[in-house]
This record gives sequence, C-alpha cells and structure tokens, in this order.
Amino acid sequence: MLSDIASFLTDYVLVVILLIAAIVFTVKTGGVQFRYIGDMCRLLVRSGSRSVDKRHHHGGAAVTGFQAFMVSIASRVGTGNLAGVATAIAIGGAGSIFWMWVIALLGAASAFVESTLAQLFKEHDPRAAESGGAAFRGGPAYYILKGIGNRTWAAAFAVLITVTFGLAFNSVQSNTIADAFGEAFGVPRIATGLVLTVLTLIIIWGGIRSIARFSQWVVPVMAVAYILLAIYIIAVNFSRLPEVLAMIVDEAFGINEAFGGTVGMALVMGTKRGLFSNEAGEGSTPNVAATASVSHPVKQGLIQALGVFTDTLLICTCTALIILCSGVYHDGCTGANGIVLTQQAIESQTGSHGLGETFVGIAIFFFAFTSIVANYYYGETNLRFLRDSRRLVTAYRLCVGGMVFARAMASLGTVWVFADITMALMTLCNVGALFVLGKWALICLEDYRTQRRCGIDPTFHATTIPELGDKISVWNK
Repeated sequence: MLSDIASFLTDYVLVVILLIAAIVFTVKTGGVQFRYIGDMCRLLVRSGSRSVDKRHHHGGAAVTGFQAFMVSIASRVGTGNLAGVATAIAIGGAGSIFWMWVIALLGAASAFVESTLAQLFKEHDPRAAESGGAAFRGGPAYYILKGIGNRTWAAAFAVLITVTFGLAFNSVQSNTIADAFGEAFGVPRIATGLVLTVLTLIIIWGGIRSIARFSQWVVPVMAVAYILLAIYIIAVNFSRLPEVLAMIVDEAFGINEAFGGTVGMALVMGTKRGLFSNEAGEGSTPNVAATASVSHPVKQGLIQALGVFTDTLLICTCTALIILCSGVYHDGCTGANGIVLTQQAIESQTGSHGLGETFVGIAIFFFAFTSIVANYYYGETNLRFLRDSRRLVTAYRLCVGGMVFARAMASLGTVWVFADITMALMTLCNVGALFVLGKWALICLEDYRTQRRCGIDPTFHATTIPELGDKISVWNK
C-alpha cells in the first residue's frame, strides 16, 4: 500500500505540479533562466572571492555565493546522476534524455524563485559563532512563516525535510556507497560504514562553514573528473555523435515508432529524472541559498538557477552520452539497468575489465558522500527552526551518523518508500508557498533589472518592498 501511495505521488502528482510550476514561473519571470545566463556565470565566478559582498553579511561568518552553490550541487549530484539516468534510458529509451533537458530548462525558473525568496526572508543566525554556522539562515520554513504567517504549514515542511534529507536520503546514499565498494573492491560493509560515519561526523560537526569548505574543493574536482571521462568517450566515438543525437530526438517524439507508448514512457522517465535530480521546486536548495552573503536576493537566485543546468544539462547528460556513445544501449545490451549499465558502458570504452566498476565505485563514493553532508545541513537548519537547541542538534548529528552506519550494513527495506512519500509531501508544501509568495520574487527581479539597466551593481534594501516591513528587516542595514 505504501509503495502504491509513493508511486502515485511521485509518478503523477509531483510530475504534474512541478511541471506546472516550472512553466508558470518561466512565463512570469520572462524566461529569467535564459535572459540572464550571462549574469549567472559572472556572479558565480565573482562570488568565488571572499571580498565580494563582504560588507553585506553584517557580522558572523560569511558564506559566499560560490560556496552556497557548491553545497547545493553536492546535494543535487548523487547516485541518481549515475544510476538514475541509466534507468531512465533502460526503461524510457534515449528519448527520455530530451525530456530531461526540457524540464531542466523550465525548472530553473522554479529554482530561481525559491532561492530568491529564501534570500529575501532570511534572518540572522543568533548562534552562528558558537555552532559553526553562517551569519544567516533561512529556507522554505522561514519564508512560509514570515511571508504567509502560517506556523503549522512551516513546521510541517521543517519536519518533512528533516526526516527526508537528513535521515532517509542519507540512508540511501550510505547503502549505495557500501554496495559500490563491496562490488568494486570487496570492502566489508562494516568497514565502509565505520569510515563513512567517522568522516560524516567530522565534517558535519563543523557546521555549515565546514560543509561549505569541504564542498567548495571536493565537488568541482569530482565533477571535472567525470566530465573529462565523458569527453574522452565522446571523442573516441565522435563519428557516432550525430547518430546518438538523432536517436534522442527520434525516440522523444516517436518519429520512427508505430505507437505512442514509447513516447509516453520517454516523457515520463525523462521528466521524473530531470525533476528529481535537479531538485528545482522541492524546497531543499533554498536552505543553503539563504546562507550566502550577497547584496541582492536575485544574485543568489540566479546562481542557484545555474545549479539546475549544472546538475541536469551537464552531469546527467555526461552519463547519458557515456551510455549512448559507447554503443551498449544501441547494440541492444539493455538487460542491464541502473548503475550496471553505466559500468558496462565505461568498461566497453576502456578495454579494461573491472575498470568500470572501479571508476563508478570511486565516483559514487564522492557523489554520494558529498550528498550526505549537504543533506545533513538541510535537516539541521530546519530542526533549528523547530527548536533552536544545541542539545537537540547534537542528538540529531548522532542520529545521522547512526543511520549512515546502520544503512551501510543493512538493506534499505521500506526506507526508500517512506522517503518518496515524505519528499512528495515536502515538495507540495513548498510549491504551494511559491505560488503564494512568488510575487515578491518578481518584484525583486524587477528591482535587479532596473539597477542593471542603470549600470550599477544591484543592491537591495527593505524599503523596496515596504509591505513586508520587519519581515525582511535583515536587508535594512
């Protein structure tokens, strides 16, 4: 029964709701994710400097826009980028990749709105210095409470994301790492679990600053390594690339198909893969977007929108092209599914037996482990929204470590089913808030546009939206 409920929520309700939100916000923002792609890249590069917007963090520890971006990428880029894309191809065909691209292009607008709202309604963190935290904290729970004034709604979101990301999703990542290392290197599960638990506790005990520093260095390295592998496989099979691209388009629209069933499956699988991988609209990435010290809410909104492109158009596409260009899928070897299909594709191109397992095992470790530490922060910031207690946060950190260890050694059982349900409910809470509060993000965007047209570096002040008053008092200074 739980499995049926989870399937209904994720396969139908969420796909439809998130797709509607993506289209609505793309139209209302005038295609912000397309018009400001140059600003996205420029802001990300500039925010890599500690000096940028330093005057706007008002004391405490400054988390740069670049660091916040990397933490969100750490959460987004996980095992789904390797296994999920392969599953989409195996079930929905190459056409699913086309629809994955479409939903990423549209979903970036939802990511922009939720992260802009997180910045707008963020608040000073009173325990920043003692908890290893950032100068600011925020996210959907905070903008639901401040913008809508509904504490029950905000608390429901906070509980759901704390359970979903901090505990359930981290269990999945831990279990996947243990599986990969067991297959690739024969490492006992208990050894993997112990190492993972120790590393996790060391990093998360340092708070968001420690997580941000870790993600800032590890995420780019792991992403570049994976992209280079994809480039190598594409280069080796460059003559096959036009055929692969044509296959993606053909199967997306059923040009060479007699019936529409294949098209429908490609649409569903591609849409799901894109939505669930880049997390646009789910309400997860705004929690870290709020920590960034920037001079205007729209700046971080644009940076986080770029994260959708990085996850789906770049990393997920790399996996797709590795599989399709290798010929494993084209040659009919689709008996394999998920991560096995990715491993077969890599091994077929390297000519070395076991190299696919080894590379994928290492990649999964970095992809999944960075997700664990980033997911933890989403849980912590919402736990502190419910009750800002050092003892409670300490207990939560120990629970996260315990779940990482336990699930490295045991099967997931119903954990994934519960995670699907709580994730769906969490997303519905957030999307509802976006429809109610989206108008404020649009006002911020117009203010940003006006200042950019005047040739000045946009700076936001609370008086721009006097209706919100003290709800955005953090922007008064």
